[in-house]
Amino acid sequence: MAFYRRLGDIPPKRHTQHRRPDGGLYYEELVGEEGFSTDSSLLYHRHIPSAIVDSQPWEPPDPATVANHPLKPRHLRLHELVPGEEWKALDVVTGRRLLLGNGDVRISYAVAGTTSPLYRNAIGDECVYVESGTARLETAFGTLHAGPGDYLILPRATTHRWVPTGNEPLRALCIEADSHIAPPKRYLSRYGQLLEHAPYCERDLRGPDGPLVVADEGETEVYVKHRGRGPGGISGTVLTSPHHPFDVVGWDGCLYPYAFNISDYEPITGRIHQPPPAHQVFEGHNFVICNFVPRKVDYHPLAIPVPYYHSNVDSDEVLFYCGGDYEARQGSGIGQGSISLHPGGLPHGPQPGAQERSIGVEFFDELAIMIDTFRPLELGAAAGAAAEDPGYAWTWNVEETGGLRR
Repeated sequence: MAFYRRLGDIPPKRHTQHRRPDGGLYYEELVGEEGFSTDSSLLYHRHIPSAIVDSQPWEPPDPATVANHPLKPRHLRLHELVPGEEWKALDVVTGRRLLLGNGDVRISYAVAGTTSPLYRNAIGDECVYVESGTARLETAFGTLHAGPGDYLILPRATTHRWVPTGNEPLRALCIEADSHIAPPKRYLSRYGQLLEHAPYCERDLRGPDGPLVVADEGETEVYVKHRGRGPGGISGTVLTSPHHPFDVVGWDGCLYPYAFNISDYEPITGRIHQPPPAHQVFEGHNFVICNFVPRKVDYHPLAIPVPYYHSNVDSDEVLFYCGGDYEARQGSGIGQGSISLHPGGLPHGPQPGAQERSIGVEFFDELAIMIDTFRPLELGAAAGAAAEDPGYAWTWNVEETGGLRR
């Protein structure tokens, strides 16, 4: 998005000499999208950013998926993925567990307690939502401090690492695009400013502190995920640079990682139930990200505040339940740390009895992240029996009295 920032030491004019105290040149790097035709930033390095001394294969966490067949809704309990204190030895990059994916987006979950390797996703942007715990996200642009409720947007090919802080596990939902992730176009002016009807604005976005310049640590490995012939068309390489990549003395531009906390999202409400696009926060190619936050609900005298049943025929719907009590799913087994998948081809909506219970309710205390995809999602390795609730698909099949229909 076209929101200009500037940090550190840069020359007055781009693409001109910028010299070190010893008289040598800093090395200017343009980081830009879509072939020089959209947002970019200029970074000034102490060392040549393209230099490498080694390249070795790396196998990213299992990217293979299988079809959701036979078709059914699913409920995954993410807090069961990492047992005991296993999280202490895991990091947010190599410890990701793939839940769902297609050619446009991959959804993973990480529970981490140790620093990740330096990492660069060369396939697409990443949006990481912090469910709980705290971390320091170190990038070539500087540092972002992350805590519960933070979205971290990382542009494609941003070199970074996750450093958990505190004594609790860092729990994160990782959304990896095959494209860029940005605010919805309808929220933006033709020049890229967030408009008055948008549910957040530039004041709510946190850019990096820095820039982050480290002492010259010599040869440094960077794990790179990129397109290739591996499962899902994904491959990995460990590139070794002769110098640490966090050698940026200054940068400016409109392309950089940033943080946005979900508590700063101002919900759009109405007299009757608002459709999911009213809750949208970001979008990528062939998918959208929405959030359902604590809010005043429908105030028409005959309103039914929970959603109506719907067949969103072009989408698969994923919901990650990360706080409060999600009204429409009461009685289904859904709880904190759950993910539900409602695939296209099946109507979906509130659990039996939820509509009557919601009548007259004025406020929903719920927190959930929704990802709608416009191509079918397949199941990753982490969506197996250890995490899945096998009874979820049948929880709508009840009589009004509450008895299970056979």
